[in-house]
Amino acid sequence: MFSRKTKEINSEFESISSLEEISIGGFKQTILIRGENIKNPLMLFLHGGPGTAQIGFAAKFQRDLEKNFTVVNWDQRGAGLSYSMDLKKEDLTIEKMVDDTIELIQYLLRRIDQPKLFLVGHSWGSVLGVLASKKAPEYIYGYIGIGQVVNMREGEKISYEYTINKAKDLNHKKALKKLMEIEFNPFDMKYLGAQRKWLVKLGGSFIGVKMYDLVYSNILFRSEYTMKDWLTLIKAGKFSLDSLWEQLMEINFIDTASKLEIPVYFIAGRHDYQVPSQLAEKYFEILECPHKELIWFENSGHLSNYEEVENFNAECLKIKENTFNLAN
Repeated sequence: MFSRKTKEINSEFESISSLEEISIGGFKQTILIRGENIKNPLMLFLHGGPGTAQIGFAAKFQRDLEKNFTVVNWDQRGAGLSYSMDLKKEDLTIEKMVDDTIELIQYLLRRIDQPKLFLVGHSWGSVLGVLASKKAPEYIYGYIGIGQVVNMREGEKISYEYTINKAKDLNHKKALKKLMEIEFNPFDMKYLGAQRKWLVKLGGSFIGVKMYDLVYSNILFRSEYTMKDWLTLIKAGKFSLDSLWEQLMEINFIDTASKLEIPVYFIAGRHDYQVPSQLAEKYFEILECPHKELIWFENSGHLSNYEEVENFNAECLKIKENTFNLAN
């Protein structure tokens, strides 16, 4: 609770467990590297948000992944442990964050002595994932998108309509009253907060994991964040969201990223209406790449890798095996 560290990994191989601060894009940023065998392939996670840093809780869900991958979590520029009072709003742009991603990938490949890595993007992180894959495919074995962003404006409209219709179906009078009091405006943070609140309550966000598992239990039982860091996480999250949200609303990958040069895997929660999975399916259908798979998770929403952990780990292992089988 009062000092940062990550638990050592006992393994018969050369393991790694390192919480470290490095310079990326001219700013100090923090990464967590964990794996039972440093010779296993690297897997870099790009967290959602913007600003929903995950070093403080991700490792708890990734224990089995650490057996088959060297897993890297990164609190992005302006988020979590990488927040700084020196950062200004103009320091957080999608272009700069993509450059950060590629710089980090290059660092990790040198640091661990690997030729490529697997890149995983969740929600906002899936924007960075697609753009980094498009810009620097030579460093990436394959891209895995969870809660894949496709067209933000269309997605927000679908999300709002789902919330209204679900409240009607359930005859949830309080939800209907509150939702009818707000005007659809995805650029307005007050609207967004209200809509997301009811989306979660009505089952259109995450359904297979509780906030206790993601955050509250980790305040007491994980050591990568101090108590002060958990408080900073909230402040940093707001800063990141305010800085990047309008830029994010311009994303439409069907028009701008219809072709990628690496294998692509979309993991889609059947109940995800926060970043609607139906748009990931639409994107999948038009996407040109060497190999692609759309993998439906039937019992999860927007946080499939945390809601269906065993299923996610199994799919990642299949992707790893297929990648190296194809290479041979």
